[in-house]
Amino acid sequence: MSQTDTNGSNDTTRTIDPITLRVLSGAFTAAAKEMAHVLYRMSYSSIIRESEDLGAGLYDAEGDEICESDTSPMHVGSLPAYIRGFLKRLDGNINDGDVILHNHPYHGSTHTPDLAVAVPVFWDGRLIGFAAVTAHLLDMGGAAPGLNVDVVDVWAESRLFNGIKLYNAGVKNEDLWQFFLDNVRTPEMNTGDIESMIAACQLGRERFLNLVEKYGVETVLGTAHELMDYSERMLRAEIEKIPDGEYTAPTQYLDDDGRNRDQPLAVCVSVKVEGSDLTIDLTGSSPEVPTGYNVPYEGSTLVASYVIVRSILLDEATFPDAVPQNEGIFRPIKVIAPEGTIFNPRFPRACFSRFNQVQYLADGVNLALAQAVPDKVCAGNAAHVHFLSYSGFQEDKGQYWVYLEVNEGNWGGRHGKDGLDSIACLIENTRNNPVEELDLRFPMRNERYELREEPVAPGKWRGGVGIVRENRFLVPGYLSSEAERHFDPPKGIFEGRDGCQASMIKNPGVEGEQRLYSKVTGYPMQANELLQIKTANSGSYGDPFERDPERVLNDVLDDFITLAMAEKDYGVVIDPTTMQIDAQATARRRAQRS
Repeated sequence: MSQTDTNGSNDTTRTIDPITLRVLSGAFTAAAKEMAHVLYRMSYSSIIRESEDLGAGLYDAEGDEICESDTSPMHVGSLPAYIRGFLKRLDGNINDGDVILHNHPYHGSTHTPDLAVAVPVFWDGRLIGFAAVTAHLLDMGGAAPGLNVDVVDVWAESRLFNGIKLYNAGVKNEDLWQFFLDNVRTPEMNTGDIESMIAACQLGRERFLNLVEKYGVETVLGTAHELMDYSERMLRAEIEKIPDGEYTAPTQYLDDDGRNRDQPLAVCVSVKVEGSDLTIDLTGSSPEVPTGYNVPYEGSTLVASYVIVRSILLDEATFPDAVPQNEGIFRPIKVIAPEGTIFNPRFPRACFSRFNQVQYLADGVNLALAQAVPDKVCAGNAAHVHFLSYSGFQEDKGQYWVYLEVNEGNWGGRHGKDGLDSIACLIENTRNNPVEELDLRFPMRNERYELREEPVAPGKWRGGVGIVRENRFLVPGYLSSEAERHFDPPKGIFEGRDGCQASMIKNPGVEGEQRLYSKVTGYPMQANELLQIKTANSGSYGDPFERDPERVLNDVLDDFITLAMAEKDYGVVIDPTTMQIDAQATARRRAQRS
């Protein structure tokens, strides 16, 4: 294989043998995973330590991705935009020993709570790349503790760090560090998390330099770009298998913008395939909104598009070849999001809460491609993140306690298999928060956490089941939420039925019961008040009358459906005494419908 220079062009005649290529590919992957392990094992906050809301990797001097950890998909491919953002700001002022902070959503950040830490890598005085990580910090000093939906602009949502140096040529900026800690509600937790991020970057820098010392800088960087070209070729080959054409998903609707209630926001997705090029077009989606419910284009809209295309076409569980995650994955994919819409807002619109929108984007790509590759997609997914912030003020410490909780959704039914229950879907893939974390560390108690009781959507392959969680405040505090699916349920496909909506209720079943909107900011909760969260059930795939009767019986035994539903929705008759399938009655019932 021909070696590439540090800009990725094939200018040299030296070759990289396949064994070296494969060894370095494994070394890159191992370095990224090691960085991620350091970060989430050292971090203080549960959103990093338990949920793994982080990304880590190595990058060349221009910010092209060499490798990245397999942690939160929302961070796959986000760090190149961070790096390019702060490179513009610093304009060449980068030194060995720098530690750079960056979270500006209009210069590459996914959103402001996802702070990036980057360490430059120098070899013989030459900048050859970066080791970088990003992670969600508990609080970045916005209008409300933890999460901010209803805010007026980007300055109100968080403190902005645009290529700021915490260390300059190895010297710590103590004033900046103190300024940062004085302007957040969780200084102790943020201190531990940022120190963990720096440690992860230092490890990445060390691994990068070890490879350069052993193999030579030209071989290492040449291999990195050869692997990018390989990943691009592999993805293009899969895109070429899709018939050329334009595929449009049904329009889906977000509940509201967090301030203007009962005004749904349209998410329109079409996918155009031309040879080995794939274009995702979001034209027709809602205009930008006056709250923080907009999506940074580079850091989130593009990233979600890259992740869902790779997930569908290069599924690691089924694809026969190993395809490294690197810059090459992004090259065949184009994203059209008109400026001034929620997927490409104009400065200084706030864009703190953007995860649900890009979940709908990813679900739209999935539903659009169902027309072209039905065996590679699933029915409509929960496609939301019931992401909640619980908080309160600690008078003895003079700071807040903040707990971020990710309430998982589930997957839609897929060709040959039912949807997965109670698990993160699409580009979320964060781990759930254990109830012990909440009970042991914070003045709250979890009183219920289980699969929700509502019946699943009928289909040949049923959709997944969401969760119900009930948490009680033991002291006065605040609730902030960015959630969805209270209005528009997940879509069934190929005659499968739609799923059911999510909900959030304060004090369910007692005096003072109140159904809450999916998005609230700094909502006061009193001591002993209970919050119930239900996440959506996903849509189903295929005609329910084609479902295997044994599967229907199992659904009844598992309390997913009732005996009456088995007969009405599936045409399966089950004897209520013996709980056995009546084969003859089932045949007659199914024949009646046909």
